[in-house]
Amino acid sequence: MAKYGEGDKRWIVEDRPDGANVHNWHWAETDCLEWSKNLLSKLLADHTILAGEGNLFIKTKKVEKVEGEAYVNVRKGKIIPGYELSVSISWQGEAKDSDGKSVLIVDGVIEIPYISDENADEDPDLRVIVKDEGQTGRRLKDAFLAKGKGFVLEQIRVYVDAMAKGGPAKDELEVKKVNPKAVAVATPTATPPALAPVKKVEEKKKEGFKTIKLTEKFSCRVVNMYEILMDENRWKGFTQSNAKISKEVGGEISIFDGSVTGTNVELQEGKLIVQKWRFGNWPDGIYSTVRLVLEEPEPGVTVVKLTQTDVPEEDRYGNSTVVENTERGWRDLIFHKIRAVFGFGV
Repeated sequence: MAKYGEGDKRWIVEDRPDGANVHNWHWAETDCLEWSKNLLSKLLADHTILAGEGNLFIKTKKVEKVEGEAYVNVRKGKIIPGYELSVSISWQGEAKDSDGKSVLIVDGVIEIPYISDENADEDPDLRVIVKDEGQTGRRLKDAFLAKGKGFVLEQIRVYVDAMAKGGPAKDELEVKKVNPKAVAVATPTATPPALAPVKKVEEKKKEGFKTIKLTEKFSCRVVNMYEILMDENRWKGFTQSNAKISKEVGGEISIFDGSVTGTNVELQEGKLIVQKWRFGNWPDGIYSTVRLVLEEPEPGVTVVKLTQTDVPEEDRYGNSTVVENTERGWRDLIFHKIRAVFGFGV
């Protein structure tokens, strides 16, 4: 046993000369509170909830408060997020009469008293407060609950997913190593025909990938939907993030502030969009194929059929939520937002 104050060298991790934390074996903690404030502000501030429906106009203003703690621990490449936050967001609503004249402008607050890693799979409680409890004020509050609550909870889920992926520490993590079993397949134990090992490796590569299929209906003309999906300014509008989208085959795309990148493979105006997509946290060299078929079975009704193949089951850090997050992203962050922002709800 070591003497008090000296420690036992068998349990002490001595510093390497190069300061490296090899394979992230040892605990590495990153404070994420300031990063959390910035991300939540980006996700929740200055967003339009209603833009005239029922002569009501509602928008979020700013994230007034993010208090508590948020951190990410990493050990041997495994991400262990921890956070307990209280969030407050200001919002403003305006009611107008049939002539477009303002009847009432009210301010309000959205309070989310407890966002915690312990309840990461559950939506947090949310309270909407309005400073004018008159008839019109209550109408604006009810409208926010009907149209804005879902948006706020969606953005909280985006934050929770970002923390699960490592938050600000994700770029510092090592790329996940190749599965030893996959390597073993490529090392023949006998003397097989020359092409046999190659064939086996190709079969193995098909494991660990999934296909996403969704069918969504919109109240719009098919040409309008095609234009939205191929217009970077509209992407910036409904995602509230930076986007660059080429309209040429072979051109590059970048959406959600560069989190998703790729290229156009095939474009048929008003009918078909085929693109190569990858997320920044996927293993290097992995691209999925996104195929969007647009149909208009009747005037003013557009059906979008999405097929995304070769989606990896795990990201480069070993998190196995890629398929779930990708499918939810299509539903909540793309299709739902298009309906809400452009009024294409069915």
